[in-house]
Amino acid sequence: MDDSLQEALGSVPPFSQYDLKDLAAERLGGLTNRNFLVQSPDGRFVLRLAGEGTEDYIDRAREQKNAQIASDVGVNAEILFFDSSTGTMVTRYIENAITLDIERFRDAAVLERTGRAFRRLHDSPKPFEGDFNLFEQIDQYLEVVSQLEAQLPEGYSSVQESGDAVRNALARHTLPSAPCHCDPMVENCIDDGNQVFVIDFEYGGNNDPMWDLGDLSVEGDFSPEQEDILLAAYFGHDPDPFDVGRMVMYKAMCDLLWTLWGVVQHANQNPADDFWAYAVGRLQRCRTLMATDAFSAHLAAVENGPGS
Repeated sequence: MDDSLQEALGSVPPFSQYDLKDLAAERLGGLTNRNFLVQSPDGRFVLRLAGEGTEDYIDRAREQKNAQIASDVGVNAEILFFDSSTGTMVTRYIENAITLDIERFRDAAVLERTGRAFRRLHDSPKPFEGDFNLFEQIDQYLEVVSQLEAQLPEGYSSVQESGDAVRNALARHTLPSAPCHCDPMVENCIDDGNQVFVIDFEYGGNNDPMWDLGDLSVEGDFSPEQEDILLAAYFGHDPDPFDVGRMVMYKAMCDLLWTLWGVVQHANQNPADDFWAYAVGRLQRCRTLMATDAFSAHLAAVENGPGS
């Protein structure tokens, strides 16, 4: 047991009331933070220790408020402790649950439970703190790319032109804004067989709800049939073409955004991964989607607006 884990167990409730010999900690997954399943006389809990340097780009006070709102509506795990100065968090372990992945999302029942979970989140009576603005983020990354004099992958300029068309189509209408996860990796969805929970609200903010569904579809490699099941469960009826169109637009914009992020990581010589290959792959998927007839039809539906 390393020093930071031992210190947390000795100072953070509900663990601090027990001797260390009464506690057992098992490392869980997580790329940015360190997560532990802790067995105590009070039951099982998840202890999160924030990753080093994450305070530079994650607002933990904002996360605390948004994560609590999500917990209050029954979507997030129950939060028992949160120190916004360090990012240390304790949540109750979700018993009899599994972490979802691409393969498990091929189950229609899982998709239905997930659609209902995101609808419950988006219907929260309390707004989140902070807003997620897609195109501001894209512009910020482009500025960083320019400052770094970084190379963009081949074909980026044509994708950016199509992205501008998407931006203009979305700007023609007042879009809904609701509490959103904004980074719904498939691993952030936990299924106990009765309901799906959504965890890790580090990037949560008010946003167009269709962003969450589009982003999840991209990360889960959903087929059109899977998207139909997800949307039907989310809306409780066949969705409006304007809603479907926005979801598809965000699928493309998600890949465009993460293309730029990957270029920045590559330019900064981040050794964690081959970020050039990552950026090229994201851009290619975006180009492929934008080149389809279906994408053009969805863009037209967004341009025409609700009820068209």
